[in-house]
Amino acid sequence: MLKRLIFLLLTVLTVSVAMAQQQIRIQCTNQYEMPVSTITVSAGGQTADYTTDIKGFTTITVNPAETITITSPYHDVLTVPAGTLKNDGVITLHKTFTWKDLLNPMFYIVYGGFFLLLFIVFAETGLFVGFFLPGDSLLFVAGIYSANLANDLFKKIGMGGVRYEALDLFVLVALISLAGILGNTIGYWTGKKIGPTMFHWRDRFLFKKKYLYDAHEFYEKHGGGAIVFARFLPIIRTFAPIVAGIVDMDKKKFSIFNMIGCVAWVFSMIIAGHFLQKWIFTQFNFDLKKHLELIVLGIVIVTTAPVLIKLLSGKKKVSQPPIK
Repeated sequence: MLKRLIFLLLTVLTVSVAMAQQQIRIQCTNQYEMPVSTITVSAGGQTADYTTDIKGFTTITVNPAETITITSPYHDVLTVPAGTLKNDGVITLHKTFTWKDLLNPMFYIVYGGFFLLLFIVFAETGLFVGFFLPGDSLLFVAGIYSANLANDLFKKIGMGGVRYEALDLFVLVALISLAGILGNTIGYWTGKKIGPTMFHWRDRFLFKKKYLYDAHEFYEKHGGGAIVFARFLPIIRTFAPIVAGIVDMDKKKFSIFNMIGCVAWVFSMIIAGHFLQKWIFTQFNFDLKKHLELIVLGIVIVTTAPVLIKLLSGKKKVSQPPIK
């Protein structure tokens, strides 16, 4: 009888120890689907630090009967029952806002969705203060998340059950192109009406006369084609339609170049993001969504390289505002 009791106690103790120490592999990301590099897990008065791999995976030791607290620098505290964690499960930590988030395309997709994307594309030229917004990288990332954005749009208009890849891409390209065309048109009419006086405005945080001079020089060099080329160049694309209005470019000619430039820009960025994500993931099992920071950095370097080369190649002749 005593032996059975001892055996029973040992069994219970063994099971308790096993239950108290379980290793679970989890993936830690934030709301932008970016991996979190380090986390701290606290439970029962004990704390342990963990470092994740490049995809955010790490293996933690927990007691399923306890509630654990997960913290990471610049992220909100997350408290979850350890028993709800599953192997290879995803833990999402909420990253606290910083001004750098405004340069992250995922910030706009997560918090604004498709309609904020449309506004940003319009604002880059229509409000001529959007030159700091992530236009190129935002469209490329929008291509990666095209299915999500289109689904969100269709739900809002009562067509949530519609799921066709070609339709998703067509709707995104068409509506975003329209936003860009409208933005450029507003910029053009702004240039015709008040453009010359803008060269006498004082520099402000969101307005620099230098950008107008750069756009004017670019227009003088490339003519009508500048409206098309400018769409692919940050800062220049913000002020090129204004300069076109200032120099009184033919309205019909501007409209044609405007439509060609906007459609070409939106189509190339959206399609590149969408199909590169699919091809690279299929061929190399490499998810671009997990490396958006590197992608955005690469796009910024490629799109700003011509401007940087021009600035570093020597002293540049400053264009003078036209006299009307």
